[in-house]
Amino acid sequence: MTWADPAARVGGVVQVRTRAADTRRWSSWLTLETDGRAPADVRGSSDPLWVGPSDGVQARVTGARGPLPAGLRMDLINPDAADAVTPPAGGRSIPHPAKAPATIRTATPHAATPTPSGTIAARQAENPRQDAGRTEKTTARAVVPLPARPVPRLVTRAGWRANEAIVKGVPEYTGPTQVFFVHHTATGNGYSCSQSASIVRGIQAYQVRSRGWDDIGYNFLIDKCGTVFEGRGGGVARTVLGAHTLGFNADASSIAVIGSYGGLRVTPRVQTVIAAVAAYKLGAYGNPPSGRVVVTSTGADRFPRGRRVPFFRISGHRDAGQTACPGNALYAQLPSIRAIAGAAPTGLRLTAMRGAAHAGAWYFTKGVIQPAWTVSTPAGLINRYEVWVDGVLRVATPAGRRFAPIRLAPGGHTVTVRALHLSGRSTAVSSRVFADTSAPVFSREPDVALRPGTVDLSAVPMHLDWTVRDNASLGSVRLTRPATVNLGVTSRTRNVGAPANRPTTFTVRATDRAFNAVSASVTRTPVVVSESSAQRTGTWRPLSNGSYLGGTAVGGSVRGTSASWRFSGSSAALVLSRGPRAGRIGVFLDGQPQGLIDLRSARPQPRQVVWSRWWPQSGEHTVRIVVEGTTGRPGVALDGLVYLK
Repeated sequence: MTWADPAARVGGVVQVRTRAADTRRWSSWLTLETDGRAPADVRGSSDPLWVGPSDGVQARVTGARGPLPAGLRMDLINPDAADAVTPPAGGRSIPHPAKAPATIRTATPHAATPTPSGTIAARQAENPRQDAGRTEKTTARAVVPLPARPVPRLVTRAGWRANEAIVKGVPEYTGPTQVFFVHHTATGNGYSCSQSASIVRGIQAYQVRSRGWDDIGYNFLIDKCGTVFEGRGGGVARTVLGAHTLGFNADASSIAVIGSYGGLRVTPRVQTVIAAVAAYKLGAYGNPPSGRVVVTSTGADRFPRGRRVPFFRISGHRDAGQTACPGNALYAQLPSIRAIAGAAPTGLRLTAMRGAAHAGAWYFTKGVIQPAWTVSTPAGLINRYEVWVDGVLRVATPAGRRFAPIRLAPGGHTVTVRALHLSGRSTAVSSRVFADTSAPVFSREPDVALRPGTVDLSAVPMHLDWTVRDNASLGSVRLTRPATVNLGVTSRTRNVGAPANRPTTFTVRATDRAFNAVSASVTRTPVVVSESSAQRTGTWRPLSNGSYLGGTAVGGSVRGTSASWRFSGSSAALVLSRGPRAGRIGVFLDGQPQGLIDLRSARPQPRQVVWSRWWPQSGEHTVRIVVEGTTGRPGVALDGLVYLK
């Protein structure tokens, strides 16, 4: 509803009802809000109302006090027509196409499907004061490019098919955004989201053709499903001077929620999207969306020109003017919207450190890592992510990319992932990472020696020894030949066995936490020399039993009886039988006494290594035993010698 004098007011309630084109049933009476005006108005007007495909309309004014404004008329808009409604010179609007002043003929509203020239997309920031294309100098030699500040996903003017032919003049621009106003369009909630683009076209046609504005007044619009539409032309990322909040359009931006929100709250999604758009506009200039600001009025119905007015950075239309906008329910949600818009990112955590292994408080890598992370804050509220190494910015990624490869110099580092909110606030999480390009080092390479135990021709008892160190942290030490065995990172020896008279290779592989690896091997042959090969003196008698090596041994009980072997090897062991009545022997190595060996045991134990030695280098040696002739148990059973070559 419009009338001739933009300063006049309707002293009553303006209501309309429409007849649906498909069912031809009349709607209930719906009230048009009439509390808004702007200096650019060429006519007085109510807010528009979306009625959908209709073919009839009736209007009434109830409770009028005094005469109605002159030139009162109904403006009927078909947003999907080839041209918008143009009121005739006589002051009475006619529909397009027209058959009767009170008849609306509309095509089915065109769905708000984005076109290739105007898709729901984030466009490159255009404001030179924003950080698009900006770089950040972190050291004298390191310059890190920053991704463009992301524009909220929205339907562009081309996407909702703005009528650019009716736009008057060129866009005007104002200063940095200091305050962000939230409105509702008061056009009713009886629409589907596929009709949202049609409603936006209708609002543009109404504000230009009926009210005489240059273009649609709002900077942004959002429907009840959370889809954002670019409003007034001139560049989403630029500080376009809108026509939305009387007296406070300068240094401000706005969004209008399509619908009426006096008693209906917007959904959590819509709250979040409003917060994202507000944080995008305010945060671009370092203005905290949850803060306050004092703005000077340029002249309004509530605050005269020159009045300094305190506002929340995110305010409702009613904070600036004598209006119910944005409705009581939506106005009550503004504190939540401010909290969302002004928050720091929440729930930031590392989900992986690709290229690195985690152990204790550290990650270990060969040099290239790829941290990956997640946040619980919606992506639309994130400006970018940054990865810092030891306090130096190394890489910055767009809001939609939650990983980044980094090459680290050798040594320990602190790697920090920082999430930046559109509001300008940030949250960080750090990890300790050690870059290690050096493989472990064997300070003592693997070697084997004969050890005590039962000799079997298929498994001569030996022990494997090694010492390995790493400059950072060992991850694993394994025996890979002749079998695969986990040796552990703290052990330095392990009992092993190998077949007699055949060479066996033992390979130890050490791997650090960064997966650098080194292997070392030793090959030895356990040679079993029978007692018959010894140089013997004194009295020895042959023994025969399946428990002896080869089924035979020699026994001696006379004091001074001896046997000796000469060999070349790195380890040697004497094999005798133990038992309850076994005596003692003296052992001599290369002519030097090695002490007495008592062979007594509680039960018979044939083929036992009773003495062994190891040398770091293979060489010529002589081993000799001498029977002691122990009183009461003088006998010994000699089964041979084993040496490693």
